[in-house]
Amino acid sequence: MPIDEMTTVLEPRPLPNFVETNAVKDITERALAYIASGFPIHFRGVSGTGKTTLAMHVAAKIGRPVVMLHGDEEFSTSDLVGGEYGYRIKKVVDNFIHSVLKTEEDMQRRWVDNRLTVACKYGFTLIYDEFTRSRPEANNVLLSVLQERMLDLPAAREGDENYLRVDPDFTPIFTSNPEEYAGVHRTQDALRDRMITIDLGHYDEETEIAITVAKSGLSEADAASIVRIVRGLRGSDAIEYAPTVRGAMMIAKAIRIRRGVVARDNPIFRQTCIDILSSETTRLGHKAHHDTVAEVISGLIDEHCAVGPMPVQQARPVVQQAAPQMAGATEGE
Repeated sequence: MPIDEMTTVLEPRPLPNFVETNAVKDITERALAYIASGFPIHFRGVSGTGKTTLAMHVAAKIGRPVVMLHGDEEFSTSDLVGGEYGYRIKKVVDNFIHSVLKTEEDMQRRWVDNRLTVACKYGFTLIYDEFTRSRPEANNVLLSVLQERMLDLPAAREGDENYLRVDPDFTPIFTSNPEEYAGVHRTQDALRDRMITIDLGHYDEETEIAITVAKSGLSEADAASIVRIVRGLRGSDAIEYAPTVRGAMMIAKAIRIRRGVVARDNPIFRQTCIDILSSETTRLGHKAHHDTVAEVISGLIDEHCAVGPMPVQQARPVVQQAAPQMAGATEGE
């Protein structure tokens, strides 16, 4: 593999602190079964549900080198397949006869394969993260890749090959947000029909607690209190967007850095919950809505958190005072 192609490839490794509860194992096993059947996988869900992490976990289970792509509004087909970048110049100087100088120059545009072509050529795993943020016309090249296992290439490519046969080990994994998200394009029906979509929602309480513990290092009891606050706010009517486990992880990490205590009477913990969860659950931004959400969060803190430990009071030093001397005795002496 050329050096410029090697720079686009990641080595599959188990993710550190990855939490694999029964719920996560079930999703992973289903995804691997569909991949073994020859179908691309598409993880779809709201922000914060772990789509990219799960895609990387599945890719590590497959064990093939990984190529990452991140959807972008400015993408064109050449950003996926490749294009002509720079020139290759060949110059031959013939001075065999000292009195005769012969020079020959040949300049050709240099073709560079982009990440989709590299993955198809060598049978790597492709993770196309947030693929619906790319325009549909840029993703049209994927139709023949997923169905006919052929990649259409421009004629300008070296060797004038018009197509590339996709390696049998090539495995695409897609992730996306729901279509109502800002900056997201509607998926082509033909492309969506060629993949199996697994919709990811919020995990169960056990999984969210385990994730929070693994990512923050807090105790299970403290993580459980934070997760219950997040889940309680998720079920209220005061929010515009439901908070995810990412909110619980952010609170837990911030508390560790700020040396706070997960307790209802700890002002650092209370303010951290309000700051993080208020910003995560609304786009409106006006004070009245913020105050409403803050009130709900405060009630959940009172419900799910105990009073913090009493601070250890230092013993007051005993000051030895000299007994007053008797006036008479002083005078007598």
